[in-house]
Amino acid sequence: MDTHAGSMRKNIINLSLGDKESLYKSYLPSIRNGGIFVETDKRYELGDEVFLLLSLLDEADKIPVAGNIVWITPQGAQNGKPVGIGIQFKDSDKGATRKKIENLLTSMLGTDQLTHTL
Repeated sequence: MDTHAGSMRKNIINLSLGDKESLYKSYLPSIRNGGIFVETDKRYELGDEVFLLLSLLDEADKIPVAGNIVWITPQGAQNGKPVGIGIQFKDSDKGATRKKIENLLTSMLGTDQLTHTL
Protein backbone atom coordinates (compact mmCIF):
# COMPACT_ATOMS: atom_id res chain seq x y z
CA MET A 1 0.00 0.00 0.00
CA ASP A 2 2.81 2.45 0.77
CA THR A 3 4.35 1.88 -2.66
CA HIS A 4 1.08 2.77 -4.37
CA ALA A 5 0.69 5.95 -2.31
CA GLY A 6 4.24 6.98 -3.20
CA SER A 7 3.69 6.46 -6.90
CA MET A 8 0.46 8.46 -6.77
CA ARG A 9 2.28 11.41 -5.19
CA LYS A 10 4.88 11.24 -7.93
CA ASN A 11 2.11 11.42 -10.51
CA ILE A 12 0.46 14.58 -9.12
CA ILE A 13 2.08 17.57 -10.76
CA ASN A 14 1.59 21.21 -9.75
CA LEU A 15 2.37 23.54 -12.64
CA SER A 16 2.12 27.32 -12.51
CA LEU A 17 2.54 29.31 -15.72
CA GLY A 18 2.43 32.97 -14.70
CA ASP A 19 2.75 34.68 -18.07
CA LYS A 20 1.62 34.17 -21.65
CA GLU A 21 5.13 33.51 -22.94
CA SER A 22 5.66 30.61 -20.50
CA LEU A 23 2.23 29.21 -21.34
CA TYR A 24 2.90 29.48 -25.07
CA LYS A 25 6.27 27.73 -24.78
CA SER A 26 4.72 24.90 -22.75
CA TYR A 27 1.46 24.36 -24.66
CA LEU A 28 1.26 21.37 -27.03
CA PRO A 29 -1.49 22.23 -29.55
CA SER A 30 -0.58 19.58 -32.11
CA ILE A 31 -1.52 16.56 -30.00
CA ARG A 32 -5.09 15.27 -29.73
CA ASN A 33 -6.98 17.02 -26.88
CA GLY A 34 -4.02 19.40 -26.42
CA GLY A 35 -1.36 19.07 -23.79
CA ILE A 36 1.34 20.79 -21.80
CA PHE A 37 5.09 20.44 -21.41
CA VAL A 38 6.37 20.28 -17.83
CA GLU A 39 10.01 20.90 -17.01
CA THR A 40 11.05 18.18 -14.58
CA ASP A 41 13.97 15.90 -13.88
CA LYS A 42 11.73 13.24 -12.30
CA ARG A 43 11.68 9.99 -14.23
CA TYR A 44 8.51 9.06 -16.05
CA GLU A 45 7.72 6.51 -18.74
CA LEU A 46 5.71 7.06 -21.91
CA GLY A 47 2.09 6.24 -21.18
CA ASP A 48 2.30 7.01 -17.44
CA GLU A 49 -0.89 8.57 -16.09
CA VAL A 50 -0.54 11.88 -14.27
CA PHE A 51 -2.89 14.32 -12.59
CA LEU A 52 -2.07 17.95 -13.23
CA LEU A 53 -3.03 20.93 -11.06
CA LEU A 54 -2.54 23.76 -13.52
CA SER A 55 -2.37 27.46 -12.57
CA LEU A 56 -2.64 29.80 -15.56
CA LEU A 57 -1.55 33.42 -15.55
CA ASP A 58 -3.13 35.34 -12.68
CA GLU A 59 -6.16 33.10 -12.17
CA ALA A 60 -6.69 32.03 -8.56
CA ASP A 61 -8.26 28.65 -9.32
CA LYS A 62 -6.16 25.66 -10.33
CA ILE A 63 -7.40 23.56 -13.23
CA PRO A 64 -7.42 19.85 -12.37
CA VAL A 65 -6.78 17.73 -15.46
CA ALA A 66 -5.77 14.12 -16.01
CA GLY A 67 -3.31 13.15 -18.70
CA ASN A 68 -0.77 10.70 -20.03
CA ILE A 69 2.93 11.16 -20.75
CA VAL A 70 3.36 11.32 -24.54
CA TRP A 71 6.72 13.09 -24.79
CA ILE A 72 9.97 12.90 -22.87
CA THR A 73 12.84 15.33 -23.42
CA PRO A 74 15.94 13.72 -21.88
CA GLN A 75 19.01 15.33 -20.38
CA GLY A 76 21.31 16.60 -23.16
CA ALA A 77 18.54 17.07 -25.73
CA GLN A 78 19.32 18.85 -29.00
CA ASN A 79 19.33 22.64 -29.13
CA GLY A 80 19.44 22.89 -25.34
CA LYS A 81 15.75 22.06 -24.92
CA PRO A 82 14.73 21.78 -21.25
CA VAL A 83 14.43 18.35 -19.63
CA GLY A 84 10.82 17.37 -19.07
CA ILE A 85 7.66 15.62 -20.14
CA GLY A 86 4.76 16.30 -22.47
CA ILE A 87 1.35 15.52 -21.02
CA GLN A 88 -1.62 14.87 -23.29
CA PHE A 89 -4.95 15.86 -21.76
CA LYS A 90 -7.33 12.90 -21.47
CA ASP A 91 -10.58 12.59 -23.41
CA SER A 92 -12.46 12.96 -20.11
CA ASP A 93 -11.42 16.65 -20.09
CA LYS A 94 -13.66 17.10 -23.16
CA GLY A 95 -11.34 19.78 -24.56
CA ALA A 96 -12.04 22.23 -21.70
CA THR A 97 -8.40 22.82 -20.75
CA ARG A 98 -7.34 23.09 -24.39
CA LYS A 99 -10.04 25.73 -25.04
CA LYS A 100 -9.08 27.70 -21.94
CA ILE A 101 -5.40 27.76 -22.95
CA GLU A 102 -6.14 28.65 -26.57
CA ASN A 103 -8.42 31.50 -25.47
CA LEU A 104 -5.59 32.90 -23.34
CA LEU A 105 -3.12 32.54 -26.23
CA THR A 106 -5.32 33.77 -29.09
CA SER A 107 -2.83 36.38 -30.28
CA MET A 108 0.19 34.04 -30.07
CA LEU A 109 -1.03 30.81 -31.67
CA GLY A 110 0.12 30.31 -35.23
CA THR A 111 3.23 32.42 -34.79
CA ASP A 112 6.69 31.03 -35.43
CA GLN A 113 7.96 31.60 -31.88
CA LEU A 114 10.00 28.70 -30.53
CA THR A 115 8.52 26.46 -27.85
CA HIS A 116 10.03 23.96 -25.41
CA THR A 117 9.31 21.10 -27.82
CA LEU A 118 9.68 22.57 -31.32
